[in-house]
Amino acid sequence: MKAHEIHLASRPEGWPTEDNFRAEVVDLPELQDGQILVRNIVMSVDPYMRGRMNDVKSYVPPFQLDAPLDGGAVGEVIESKADGFAVGDAVVHGKGWRDLAIVPAQGASKVDLGAAKASAYLSALGMTGTTAYAGLTAVASFQKGDVVFVSGAAGAVGSLVGQIAKALGASRVIGSAGSPAKVARLLELGFDAAFDYHDGPVAEQLRQAAPDGIDVYFDNVGGDHLEAAIGSMNKHGRIAMCGAIAQYNSTEPTPAPRNLALAIGKELTLKGFIVGSYAHLTEEFRAKMTDWLASGAIEFDETIVEGLDNAPAAFIGLMKGENTGKMVVTI
Repeated sequence: MKAHEIHLASRPEGWPTEDNFRAEVVDLPELQDGQILVRNIVMSVDPYMRGRMNDVKSYVPPFQLDAPLDGGAVGEVIESKADGFAVGDAVVHGKGWRDLAIVPAQGASKVDLGAAKASAYLSALGMTGTTAYAGLTAVASFQKGDVVFVSGAAGAVGSLVGQIAKALGASRVIGSAGSPAKVARLLELGFDAAFDYHDGPVAEQLRQAAPDGIDVYFDNVGGDHLEAAIGSMNKHGRIAMCGAIAQYNSTEPTPAPRNLALAIGKELTLKGFIVGSYAHLTEEFRAKMTDWLASGAIEFDETIVEGLDNAPAAFIGLMKGENTGKMVVTI
């Protein structure tokens, strides 16, 4: 049986291009005991994948050249040699960027496509949602009444952070985004204020949106957003450092926030995190998110790209901010 895969052809220098990717057709080996064969339905592209394209040591190994990329995907089991999985089961797993995937049983979890569509398990009910919930509640120690600022707020994680904060009782939620349409969407989702970071200095726009300061900053961007947040932080403010998309494609070192010393007098907490360290919150999170989605308290947006061969273009578009909500590729 043959599979179509997207391989990493070369490592990007700065911004990735389609030349860094290559489509391949490969022969799949025979299925072994403890494995399942999955026909993928939909796959995720995510900002963290950019870091894995560099040959550097990090919290997750780099992608290998001339080998398929991987990432979240949902598909249907079409062959099983693993206990607990049957043909026809829908599963979420980590072998995206291909139409057929051989997945070890321990690397797959069954999902209910009757309860939610496939892409939801890559977004609001999946790693994206868990990231938002864990970052806000466990990392930033959110408390009812907090004023919350979210950067990259129209993205998959950011849009959920803001809505979760409102659902949990934030007194005010502010988001930054990269276009007037995205700003308008944030207000529709229940953000109390939102601004386009192209319209002026972030620090100035944040001060106008949060004249009494902020208590929590969920950082998806880094750079001038992090510096602005530090400047607006109230005493004992907390910063959950989830991503730094502003510098993922930089070829030069990014300077630290020039006002970092303010963290001392304000007694701020800045904490980086990766979602894998908060897997124990998944069950709690999914129960709450299922209720929020059912009640309409939370919505999730998607930008859908059709066709595996267009996955590189979808990823590049994600890095350029062309998505609203979760960027997914149907296969």
